[in-house]
Amino acid sequence: MRHFNPAPFIAVAAVVTFAAGPAAAHARLVGATPAPNATVAATRTLSLTFSERTVPAFSGFDVVNAAGEKVAIETSVGEDGKTLTGTLARALAAGEYRVDWRIASSDGHRMTGSYTFTVR
Repeated sequence: MRHFNPAPFIAVAAVVTFAAGPAAAHARLVGATPAPNATVAATRTLSLTFSERTVPAFSGFDVVNAAGEKVAIETSVGEDGKTLTGTLARALAAGEYRVDWRIASSDGHRMTGSYTFTVR
């Protein structure tokens, strides 16, 4: 009588799972200026850096003040394809702000997120 040995099947499944892991990963926010939960002096520039290249046509962010109003900002994607930079017409006044970001990574996945910071 032969016994079934599942070890080869488990090994193959583990290799396939680990090999596919990085390809299935989603872009994530890896750095921001101002940083999440930071308290900063008045600023006119914000930047967000992601773990993967973004598709410029589907990537950007908004800055929202405590009253829920969007602050006018012009965004662009850096040469590395991973950094979004926003320039404000004037420096932010004191208060709390929320950054609402949205990106599409080069593999087609769309991601969104938000964080807050305070201007003193």
